[in-house]
Order: sequence, then C-alpha cells, then structure tokens
Amino acid sequence: MVDLGGQYEGIKEQVNLAISEVMETSAFINGPEVQTFQKDLEAYLGVKHVIPCANGTDALQIAMMGLGLKPGDEVITADFTFAATVEVIALLQLTPVLVDVNPDTFNIDIEAVEKAITTKTKAIVPVHLFGQCSDMEALMALAKKHDLYIIEDNAQAIGANYTFKDGSKQKAGTIGHVGATSFFPSKNLGAYGDGGAIFTNDDALAHTLRGIVNHGMYERYHHDVVGVNSRLDSIQAAVLRAKLPKLDTYCNARREAARKYSEAFNGQEHILIPKTVNYCSDICNQNICDTCDCHVFHQYTLRITNGKRDGLVTYLGEQGVPSGVYYPIPLHKQKAYTDDRYNETDLPVTNQLVKEVISLPMHTELDTEQIEYITKAVIGFVNG
Repeated sequence: MVDLGGQYEGIKEQVNLAISEVMETSAFINGPEVQTFQKDLEAYLGVKHVIPCANGTDALQIAMMGLGLKPGDEVITADFTFAATVEVIALLQLTPVLVDVNPDTFNIDIEAVEKAITTKTKAIVPVHLFGQCSDMEALMALAKKHDLYIIEDNAQAIGANYTFKDGSKQKAGTIGHVGATSFFPSKNLGAYGDGGAIFTNDDALAHTLRGIVNHGMYERYHHDVVGVNSRLDSIQAAVLRAKLPKLDTYCNARREAARKYSEAFNGQEHILIPKTVNYCSDICNQNICDTCDCHVFHQYTLRITNGKRDGLVTYLGEQGVPSGVYYPIPLHKQKAYTDDRYNETDLPVTNQLVKEVISLPMHTELDTEQIEYITKAVIGFVNG
C-alpha cells in the first residue's frame, strides 16, 4: 500500500544528515530540530501556531483538553472514520454523537450535523477523510450560528487546500478553531515513527496547548494546567523537516497516480471513482482530479457496487496487489462505542460504504506499469 523504502532512496542524504546531527547534539527531547520544524511547518501552513506532540491521537485529545470541554459535553463527528477520532472523545468522558457522511466524498454530512446539534453540543470534529477537506465553509457557519468549536481531524489531508466560494484558499487543518494531524509513517508527511501536531491561530489557545503537551508546565516543576506527556522527539522532527520541502511534490505524485487510476476506471458500471468538490469542479474533468489542489489522496478509495468487494480483496491479494478496506465496521457498531441513541435509519450511507469501499495502493513511487497492472486486475474481476 505504501513504498517508504522507495521514498527514502530519494531523500536518503538529507534524512541521514539530519538524524546524524541530532545524534551529535544528543538533544533528543525538544531539541533544535523540533523548534525549527515547528517554524517551518507554521510557514508552510500559513498558521500562527504549530504545537508538535507525540502522535495524531494525542493531538486530537490535547486539542479538546485545550478548549476546556467538560464531561457530558456533546461532540459531533463522522461515523465513517478511524476509531481514534471518537476514542479521545470517550477518554475525556465527553459524549460522542456520530452522524452520517456524504456518499461521494466520504466526509461528514452537513445536514446530519445540523440535525444532531442540541443544547449540549459544544464541538464538531470534521474528518478530512482520505485527503479531501470537509465542507468547512458550511461547518464554520454552523459553528458561528450555534457558538460551537470546530476541531479539524487533519490526519489524512495535510497539504490539501480548501477553496472558499470567493476563490480564496486555506490549508486543511488551519480553518477551524484548532486542527490536529498525524505524522504516522504512511501519512503524506510521515515520520519514521510516531508523531503529531496541533494547529491554531488563537494565541491564548496555543499557550494552553503548549502547557498541556508538557505535563502542564510552562516553567520547570510549575504545573499550571492538567497536562500529559506528549512530545515530538528530535529524530522524528529531523526526518519531518527533511521531508517537508517535498510535501507538495509528494502530493502532486499522488494526484497524478489518482488521475491515472480514475482514467482507467471512469465509466465502469460497478466501480465508482473518488470525487473532488469544494469548488474544484471548474478545473476538474469528470471528477478526475488533475491540476487542482483540493485532494491529496492519502488513500485512493473506490466503491464496488455489485457485491464483489470482498471477493476483490481476496483476488487482488492472490495477484500480489495489496488493498485495504477503510473502514469495515462503522463506529456506531464497534463494541466500545455502541449506544442505544443511534438509529440505523440515520446512518444509511455509512452502512452502505462499509460494504463497498476498497483502497488501492497509493504512494509517491507508483509508476504507470504498476497502475496498469492494478487497474486491469480490478476491472477484470469486477466485470467477470
């Protein structure tokens, strides 16, 4: 599904030098590389504050802690996503409210969000799934109307741009009150271990977050807020700093691979290709994203509509082609998060997607020959 070894070959000299410098200084925690990477990422994203932390799950939890959410507060998020998003809500004794997603983009459904808002709702967590932003303009309007926080789960969409109706653009993760991302190795900007970060333009919130990630300390042994131990180590920061200048190139390579996939699959009766939205339609041809920057294709995810998805997974494995089903079980059906509040009739899209989605190999090293092999195998099985 990913080729981190192949990617490493292209940046080997920079990465090895960066790691060597950390070893020479022995500043393994909060060293110069962490601080420099933080500043580099702030400049790339156009955001005032980046707060590095240990992983993407921590980033979400710390963001919620920083906003002062209290036990019993309701937090609305998507039913169709990885468990980390709802996991931190439950860990903080907040009340998760799971809603349906859009069948085309897999992102949170705005009408479902609005319907779910109650007097107990305090925040909305849109997940920019598979590399494309949720409808942030609509979500920010809802947040303003109901006095809610927006926490962007940007673990899969770093580098993507969101285009507003007026044509202006803003980086994914920097639009809401706070954003969180992951630097898990397979991400578009991935470390060689765990890592994460939080983004905000709010000075006061940033100050709070910086204390939380370091045991609640602003001065050594003075604990001003309840905190956690969640720091990005210097070696991972060094790797990320070496990779960051290549992030746009990496994203473009993914878009090019997605374009080739979609050209091969376009028009196939039982294969639905990914769609791009958010005012990219004027520069996208038949939903095949080529030149636009709204989708960074962390995953390339198809819908197989004739009941052959599970068989396709098995067949591709036999042909030497890896694939992934993200995600096979909705969050509302997971044992840890079942709740009598959920009505199956409110979640029809999610319940359908889990039967149909399949993600194909997607990374910066894909070549035309590999894509042709994969697409022919998919089409042959689905139509066979």
